Amino acid sequence: GQAVGLALLVLLAAGAVAAVQDPLLNICMDAKHHKSQPGPEGRLYGQCSPWKDNACCTANTSSEAHKDQSYLYNFNWNHCGVMPPKCKRHFIQDTCLYECSPNLGPWIEQADSSWRRQRILHVPLCREDCQQWWEDCRDALTCKENWHQGWNWATGGNRCPWGSPCRPFSQVFPRPQDLCEKVWSSSFRYSPEPRGSGRCIQMWFDPARGNPNVAVARYYAWRKRWSPGPGEEGAPAGGRAGCALPCSVLLLLPLGLLPAWGS
Repeated sequence: GQAVGLALLVLLAAGAVAAVQDPLLNICMDAKHHKSQPGPEGRLYGQCSPWKDNACCTANTSSEAHKDQSYLYNFNWNHCGVMPPKCKRHFIQDTCLYECSPNLGPWIEQADSSWRRQRILHVPLCREDCQQWWEDCRDALTCKENWHQGWNWATGGNRCPWGSPCRPFSQVFPRPQDLCEKVWSSSFRYSPEPRGSGRCIQMWFDPARGNPNVAVARYYAWRKRWSPGPGEEGAPAGGRAGCALPCSVLLLLPLGLLPAWGS
């Protein structure tokens, strides 16, 4: 009798867990060009194609993300001369991540802006992504540290403000961390964790091997829900946090069944 009762309760609990969708997972932010819900976009362009199976961007947005100055934000990468292709590809990939990824929920914050209601803040970017971005851009030129604000928009596009000379990236951003954390006003945080660790977001990944950022978002969503204290691990090893039963369900279990559940 107890075994049957336990089996029924487990089935009910599993249904309850499945019915509750985590509001931090598989979502699109409320911003200028994002879809309201993520979904397949089989014709995503170029560097945005890794998100085609589940994307917050449309095919048209993905195409515009590859242009030197697109209608997306009228932002020109070539504000200090032509940006080298090896550098530009990182900014295109950054745009694709921002526009297309449904895995940024744990870092979405409200934004006081005329062109978006939400933004991302302190997304932990894998160290190799930051380092390679900086290496490929170190000799490119820019005149500003924070590209979110302070431009001269008098001509309709972003131009360097008066008195801000063009300098190599390596002078404006002395370290990879400076580039990742400052260029978009703390949208990213330089993570010491490597790709494949499950603890940092990858701008670059092979879609044939799946999207590694799904597990990363799940891990940080768990941490955000439970807010562990200093020195505590954010989630059980192996990503088992998502399988834990909520306390409200455990309270339904008869006391006599609890030892069996814990064994």
